[in-house]
Formats: sequence, C-alpha cells, structure tokens
Amino acid sequence: MRPLAPGAVILAFGDSLTYGTGAPGQGYPERLAALSGHPVVNAGVPGERAAQGLARLPRLLAAHAPALVVLCHGGNDLLRGGAREPLAADLRAMIALCREAGADVALVGVPNPGLLLSAARVYEDVAAAEGVPLDNRTLAAILADGALKSDMIHPNARGYDRLARAVAALLRAKGALP
Repeated sequence: MRPLAPGAVILAFGDSLTYGTGAPGQGYPERLAALSGHPVVNAGVPGERAAQGLARLPRLLAAHAPALVVLCHGGNDLLRGGAREPLAADLRAMIALCREAGADVALVGVPNPGLLLSAARVYEDVAAAEGVPLDNRTLAAILADGALKSDMIHPNARGYDRLARAVAALLRAKGALP
C-alpha cells in the first residue's frame, strides 16, 4: 500500500455500516477523516447489496479520484442469506475497478449474522486472493458488545469510533498513513 499524499482522498464505500446508520454524522468515515487528516468521502448506501454497489462504484471513482478505497460491503447479502460466491465475485470486481482507477484498497469484513458473531470467511478468501489488507475482526467484536450498538446490526457512535480507529491502525500498519 502506498503512503497517502497530503490531501489525498479516501473513499469509504459500502452500505449502512459505512453510511453510519445508528449514529448520523458520526459514522466511521467521519471519524476516519479526523483521525487521518485526509478528506474521507462517505459513500455508504443503506440497504444496498454488493451487486448494486458494484454498479454504483465507477461513478464515484470517476467523481472523487480517491487514492484509497476502504471497502466495507456485503452485510445485506449476508443478512439475506445470499450465496457467498456471488458476494466474493462482486467484491473482487470492486477491487479490480478501484485498482484500474489507481486506488489502493483496504477491506473491512462484515460478520456472519447469528447468535455468535464471527467474521465471514468470504472476506479472508477475497483479501488473500487479491492481496489487499483486511480487518475481519473489528466489526464482529463491536456488534457483539451491546454498549457499542445502536440496534441489532449497526454500531452506535462509540462503535463507529472504534471501527475508525481500527481502520486507521490497519492503514498505518500497511504504510498508507504515518
């Protein structure tokens, strides 16, 4: 991962977990902007499935020319019991689009729904195949802690802050942030 130049744009791309449902204006993209010192575009759309995100992504890449995309997508696919292979294919296609646009990618894994939250294996598989950094534990830990949730599937402001700190730490560890 390349170091971000001063003023380089980060695109936070995903669904309601990116949008900040449960804590309007206090989602992880807003916190990541404060932590990183970089402009972060919140491109989260509540309820969106990965195939819809894949169709929407090219316009955002052209409009914002991000140096880095934080990809956190697929929660709605998992919640609705969608097959893992179409989700994996959509995530791989999103990563390819980002790279074609000149952006590095970091992936945030969404946990499998259920009583005992655990990271969905599809994210590990995609990250390994595509060689992108992955945080596949933070969201599961946040959503397993009632004090960090606004409802059953969304963090509250404290939870989003924790997610932003984890993403910033991943970006530092991979050399994108100092």
